Amino acid sequence: MPLDRVWVFAEVLDGQPITLATQFRETIAKHAEQTMAVAIVRAGAPQTIAVTPGHKGQNGWLGVIPVDQTTISKKSAREAIKKSFNNNVRDAGLIIQTLWGLVTRETSPRQLMGPIGIAQLSGETAQLGWLPLASLMAMISLNLGLLNLFPIPLLDGGHIFIMALEGLARRDFSMHVKEKMLLAGFVVLMMLMVTVIYNDLTRISWIERLMPWR
Repeated sequence: MPLDRVWVFAEVLDGQPITLATQFRETIAKHAEQTMAVAIVRAGAPQTIAVTPGHKGQNGWLGVIPVDQTTISKKSAREAIKKSFNNNVRDAGLIIQTLWGLVTRETSPRQLMGPIGIAQLSGETAQLGWLPLASLMAMISLNLGLLNLFPIPLLDGGHIFIMALEGLARRDFSMHVKEKMLLAGFVVLMMLMVTVIYNDLTRISWIERLMPWR
């Protein structure tokens, strides 16, 4: 079903959050002649619409191409620094909001992305040009920097947290206590790693088909 050329952003398709353009295409391909609900943002307003993909060969086809809209504006060095700072503050807030949503279960862990997903997203972004790719790399660096500062043992933020606790207690913790803290941090990081790798694998259609519980 061909649609008008309008800029929209698909947030949820068939009940699943959309992170990558490949997810959009793969989901459409699996649902030929099946009506699905799509949550989108169109002209700044959230909407939910129903779409029914047609057939293109053996796969479903919707007649839309998921792309990112990029705008370029020229600014002075002072304006560029100010905008960069504001964007980093905004993005850091979104990252913290997402992490808090994971703790309160308001955000689905399915939105987390690991090395496979990042590589896939980087490849898709590189096709749009070097400016979108540079923006993505900056966002990834900001994510890693903030994650490293979280009070999780084994990370830099965890060491700072432990030293802060020792300062409040006015004594050094025993090696046994520190080992327990580091072990707890290791478990948390391993759980996070398993989650993101699992999410990455489920975004690959042929691997997802090998998962009977999916």
